[in-house]
Amino acid sequence: MSRFASVEELGLNPAKVEALLQRARREVDEGLLPAVQIALGRHGKVGVCESYGTADNNALICIFSATKGITSAAAWLLFQEGKLAEDEVVADIIPEFASNGKEAVTVGHLFTHTAGFPHAPFKPLQWLAKEETLANFRRWRLSFDPGSRYEYHPTSSMWVIAEIIERRSGLSYTDFVRTRVVEPLGLNNLFVGLPAGENSRTLPVAYAGDPLSAEEYKQMGMPVPPDTEVTEQAVLSFNQPDIRAVGVPGGGGYANAADLALFYQALLHGGLDGVELWQPDTLEDALRVRTGDLTDPVFNKPANRALGMIVSGDDTRNYRGFGKTNSPLAFGHNGAGGQLAWVDPATGISLAYLTAGHDRHNIRQGRRGVAISSLAADCALTP
Repeated sequence: MSRFASVEELGLNPAKVEALLQRARREVDEGLLPAVQIALGRHGKVGVCESYGTADNNALICIFSATKGITSAAAWLLFQEGKLAEDEVVADIIPEFASNGKEAVTVGHLFTHTAGFPHAPFKPLQWLAKEETLANFRRWRLSFDPGSRYEYHPTSSMWVIAEIIERRSGLSYTDFVRTRVVEPLGLNNLFVGLPAGENSRTLPVAYAGDPLSAEEYKQMGMPVPPDTEVTEQAVLSFNQPDIRAVGVPGGGGYANAADLALFYQALLHGGLDGVELWQPDTLEDALRVRTGDLTDPVFNKPANRALGMIVSGDDTRNYRGFGKTNSPLAFGHNGAGGQLAWVDPATGISLAYLTAGHDRHNIRQGRRGVAISSLAADCALTP
């Protein structure tokens, strides 16, 4: 059964799709970005799939923090099977985690970035040695009381979720994702833990453009982004095959745009092509916002965090990586460098926009994402 259909078959507006594609390729045409892929899904199929620059539709691109959506959705299967509960204390599952005040961290805190250790260090290759992984867990200290505030955890909480998946499933994290999610859905171009044989079609990460100065941020009325572990050195390390192979749960997945768009179709429908992975009540509960009135300290806007996913919400949704035309129900998780990944239940449209080029100009990159998401969310002829 083909996973592809025409724009017309999926009820997409050809003129609006063309406007979206023109916007998606702009930075490639201007020479800023080396490669871009974009795909739109609807009704369980892909209706738009285009590549520009050095990319073709078969190329794989690192999706960075968009991986969090995959890791989280895999863990939802354990909730569904009664093998994991949101209110469980992490230290009851991983006794080595119980140190330096972390005894109060719950499973739910990990998914909502309220666990209290956003800057905990962990080098990807340490995951391959269990004793180093557990030593990191023991060393980590809290920056704030669990549940008291929201602060984005770039990778730390997802390492713990991956360990929980291993302990509760009896499989390695990468095997669990592959055998329980990727293979049943037939997503042959989505990997968490890149096999050596796939390196040849994986596009290298590259940086482009110049960063804004502190004065330029001030003139634009924007805060200077805080320093995090997502440095250029860390991002460029994903050009190394050994790092790619780890399957960093918070930011090391690889995909082409078509399969990432299909993954979000699967989340919308519970599965693909008659294969159900997630039951409706599982999805409804997982996508319920847990963070209440907590705000993102960078923009002072509502965090709107569900279990590992960001929910579009109110008219400040563009600060959460969505377009201005997305409905409040849209959900997903974007990634560093401008990767976009979401689905909107109001229209059934899913978007995957991937690029191998990371623009150092954060504001330009952010505006690009809002523009592309806004055009994509408006491509349906009918709801």
